[in-house]
Amino acid sequence: MQNEYRTHYINELDHQPDGQQVRLAGWVHEVRNIGKIVFLLVRDHSGIAQVTAKEGSVPDDLIKRMNLPKESVISVKGIIKKNAQSKKGYEIIPTEIENLNPLSANIPFETTGKVPAELDVRLNFRYIDFRRLETSSIFNIQSSLLRGFREAAQKNRFIEVRPPSIVEAATEGGTDLFQVNYFEKKAYLAQSPQLYKQLAVIGGMDRVSMVVPVFRAEKHNTVYHLNESTQMDIEIGFADHNDAISMLKLFFLSMLKYVEKNNEEDLKQLGVEQKKTGVKEVTYKQALKKLSANGMAMEFGQDFNREHEEMLCKTFGDAIIVREYPTALRAFYSMPSKNDPEISNSYDLIYKGLEISSGAQRIHKADMLIDAIKKRGMDPRNFSFYIDAFRRGAPPHAGWSIGLERLTMKVTGMSNIRECALFPRDRERLIP
Repeated sequence: MQNEYRTHYINELDHQPDGQQVRLAGWVHEVRNIGKIVFLLVRDHSGIAQVTAKEGSVPDDLIKRMNLPKESVISVKGIIKKNAQSKKGYEIIPTEIENLNPLSANIPFETTGKVPAELDVRLNFRYIDFRRLETSSIFNIQSSLLRGFREAAQKNRFIEVRPPSIVEAATEGGTDLFQVNYFEKKAYLAQSPQLYKQLAVIGGMDRVSMVVPVFRAEKHNTVYHLNESTQMDIEIGFADHNDAISMLKLFFLSMLKYVEKNNEEDLKQLGVEQKKTGVKEVTYKQALKKLSANGMAMEFGQDFNREHEEMLCKTFGDAIIVREYPTALRAFYSMPSKNDPEISNSYDLIYKGLEISSGAQRIHKADMLIDAIKKRGMDPRNFSFYIDAFRRGAPPHAGWSIGLERLTMKVTGMSNIRECALFPRDRERLIP
């Protein structure tokens, strides 16, 4: 890409010949004046380049007169000079430097990482935080996870759809909903695209995928929860839970492989080793047995907490699918097993000690659905548009969702999910 500000991104310079004239655009990462030489480190989203000006030269005088503080936004024109002593094997000898917008406010923290900043401070000035190489790497990896998901969907003939985020009633039951005013009506932000992706399959789309925001008004203050997050969902028609589990393995491993192939430098920047992994399947009852053997006994019908999930991954491997959960633990639309109605055709994917995906075969018969809704203490009349669809030729179907921020958190090795949301929303944070 060439324009008046740049001819190349920094990561494109490695293969340029000695003596090539280039123009870079980015931010001042650091200025080092060691007497006879001034080193100006310029950073764009792809990396850092060293600009070298000798004492007494026009560029040296220019740098000193401009007094460029860190994070000044600049454009540099210069010549590539191969230099084995330079970290990248080359340096830029500048012929022209332009300060594109002189700073008129202080930068609130060091983007070089030499002086650590509290997470809350970084989130308050998130646009500055994005300039940190570590933060940039997180979102490069997240972008690859999204691309890997979409690539797997395309290869397996899924249609990408966009369900609504404003709904009339709870999509999963419960009371943890954000209410909004919708003209003269009461409405809510969607907890899940669940009902709508099912309706798409009932409508004959057969295989649908989506990347959507979801909203949960849960009063959590943990490092694993957000009140607005992103789900990557699929739904498959004429399928059961076994078909959906096979597809979950395929998508999950494809996403990890996409990161491994495209984000080697980002993983290095974060100090993360991306190990090749398989996915092991265990039943809920098998998981209970293993937990009991490790001194973490649970009763049938209890859900796993974070310590349980961590122990299961230590026991079975980094990535496991736990299947056949008790029906009472799952969403009302989960299909009970034919052999035992107390067990559901449901499953979770746990990765590195954290649940990142949940799914099930869905109930596709109206009468069964009404019974399930009543058992949860909800009013079927609130779901009439949904239930009626199952009276008009609904096929067996199944699906799942993967939490994008949770998966990003585990792939990047972050300890707080807020690091993996562009502008995170939690109980306290509504800005920026």
